[in-house]
Amino acid sequence: MGKLLFAAALMAVIWWLFFARKGRPRLREDEARQVLGVSADADAGAIRAAHRRLVTAVHPDKGGSVDLTKRINAARDVLLKRLQ
Repeated sequence: MGKLLFAAALMAVIWWLFFARKGRPRLREDEARQVLGVSADADAGAIRAAHRRLVTAVHPDKGGSVDLTKRINAARDVLLKRLQ
């Protein structure tokens, strides 16, 4: 029974690593600040404003890049998570 539980847990971790996180770029905090163009002491409002400005310019519905939009969204998430 222990081996079965171990195998199930291992499969869950493998699924999470390869499928659940697929397509989400990983950014460090300094990279995220550089992507959004905000300073180190930017508050949540400044981060959201920079994100909104950039996403409206590069959104895929307006002929922009899907990868760049994902990177901008990931940068916003990293910086807002830091503020929590």
